[in-house]
Amino acid sequence: MGEIGYDVAHLLGTSILLVSFALLYQRRLTSLINAFAVQSVLLAAAAAWQGWIQASPHLYLTALIALVLKAVVIPVALHRIIARLGIHRTIERVLGVASTLALAVGLVALSLALVLPLAGEAAALTREDLALALSVVLLALLMMISRRNAIGQVVGFMSLENGLILAAIGVKGMPLVVEMSVAFAVMVAFIIFGVFFFQIRERFDSLDVQYLERFRGEGDR
Repeated sequence: MGEIGYDVAHLLGTSILLVSFALLYQRRLTSLINAFAVQSVLLAAAAAWQGWIQASPHLYLTALIALVLKAVVIPVALHRIIARLGIHRTIERVLGVASTLALAVGLVALSLALVLPLAGEAAALTREDLALALSVVLLALLMMISRRNAIGQVVGFMSLENGLILAAIGVKGMPLVVEMSVAFAVMVAFIIFGVFFFQIRERFDSLDVQYLERFRGEGDR
């Protein structure tokens, strides 16, 4: 069971990281949101599996929250926001696809170089889960930086939270309050982002954040 548990947990963590690369590659909002939903489903599966191999029943609740809230509720809400606002379907990028993916590979290598030596005394599964989680967090930050559309940046923020949850479930004995606190914070942030979407859409007739930068520049003058 130990070998199988390690292999499945490693497969799920690696799959979450691969979907992070898919998030960076997507150019259409609908595909981006769908990819995030897939990542959340994989996160739910990873939490449930960790609950099984760690004999930690509270991780099943974490898996349920990730499945319902992040794989269903938030993606559906984002699709409805897109339809209601009638915003552009294509996401504007700050960097090209090739440059972004090359930078993403470098960030993953940096994560491995930082985490694996520092967590040398931890179990192999814990070390690799932390390295994968840090990679997901860094790629999410890269997506937030490299996208101009506000919804794309919000999806990056949600993906970053997926990385934090992946790190939390990979550490045996992590209390449930950690996952619950993060999930609550994400729900509150999503509500605030929803209000923000409608406000900037009404003001600028677009969700491209470059209009905010231009408006700030005009205000400074």
